[in-house]
Amino acid sequence: MDKIFIIGNKPLSGEVQISGAKNAVLPIMAAALMVKGNSKITRVPRLKDTFTMIQLMEIIGAKCDFEGNTLLVNGDNINNPEAPYELVKTMRASFYVLGPLISRFGFVKVSLPGGCAWGPRPVDFHLKALEKLGAKITLKGGYILAEAKRLIGCKIGLDFPSVGATGNILMAASTAQGKTIISNAAREPEIGQLCRYLNKMGANISGIGTTNLVIDGVEKLNASNIEVIPDRIEVGTFLAAGALLGKIKLNQLNPKHLKSVLQQLKKAGCHIEETNNSLTITKANSIKPLNIETKVYPGFPTDLQAQWISIMILANGRSKVTDNVYYDRFSHVPELNRFGANIKLKKNTAFIEGVKEIIGAPVMSTDIRASASLIIAGLAARGKTEINRVYHIDRGYENIEDKFRQIGADIWREKG
Repeated sequence: MDKIFIIGNKPLSGEVQISGAKNAVLPIMAAALMVKGNSKITRVPRLKDTFTMIQLMEIIGAKCDFEGNTLLVNGDNINNPEAPYELVKTMRASFYVLGPLISRFGFVKVSLPGGCAWGPRPVDFHLKALEKLGAKITLKGGYILAEAKRLIGCKIGLDFPSVGATGNILMAASTAQGKTIISNAAREPEIGQLCRYLNKMGANISGIGTTNLVIDGVEKLNASNIEVIPDRIEVGTFLAAGALLGKIKLNQLNPKHLKSVLQQLKKAGCHIEETNNSLTITKANSIKPLNIETKVYPGFPTDLQAQWISIMILANGRSKVTDNVYYDRFSHVPELNRFGANIKLKKNTAFIEGVKEIIGAPVMSTDIRASASLIIAGLAARGKTEINRVYHIDRGYENIEDKFRQIGADIWREKG
């Protein structure tokens, strides 16, 4: 397996171009399965998850051409509405094909999902919503079978504003008969982009950006083109590095997607300059300890919880971080303690006693965002860090070592 090595405690300075959002492109790719013709998706990040989704789309029957950061999808010959276990187990986002394929074919067979090794993320929200829309759901041999001649619009109230469930309902309901209303819908920017893409394809979705989405079903959708929004989690990851190590300018982003994060970074003592499409962060002279709680958007994102802890381990005092979205998303805590951090975990809260310095160590990636926290810690640590199981990093970050090298980091990869 590949490893990443870092010689840490070196200042960072320069500019980083932000890639397209992983969490936006995957449902957009799934939506392209709903139509015949050619769809063009630009600013597609070259990630392991992107290639996994392309592989799945090709199994389903789509023709995909991925050059640079542009993906062309032809859906004329899609004829196999099935997502096999071999792929779904490696990436939970594969489950996004459920809504598009039942919409197009009236039948879909999808394996129960896998993905990161932390915590259960139940699919009940997806399945109950499809049943309300009129689908017959059965479970056989580890696969979900859903069928309906045509879905019927209805009112769906989500117990939790699940991003995945909101996305699947949007795609399924776009061609359902009648009106569907989703209450307590997810408000994430990635959901907003999916709504706008579906509308470009001919859907009729209103209430975008609110917790109440209204979908007036149409007879059919048509192929369309879209540019993927910037990856706010990649932005947050580089901001965390900048908070500890220097002055970094991040380009081609949307600061409005990170209001809660920027607010906390300023409170921690960082200086931030903002334009319409860039952010410049200058490290704090002394990191102030802050208590944060992750919440659904527009609250502090769970996908930046690990990176925030990598800042707080060097804060001047005590802090705590509570994850209210995924209670057991703390596999990075024992790895960060290997650097000399002082973190204690109780239920879904990490209690952090700031230390003056951390020392490089061999550590192991456990999921995408945990991996990012280990890179940040390695960059801030004195000495050498070795990060194992970096395939997790490749699932969510495009050329992360190259981008850090461009701003002065001593970081490299060795093939395993």
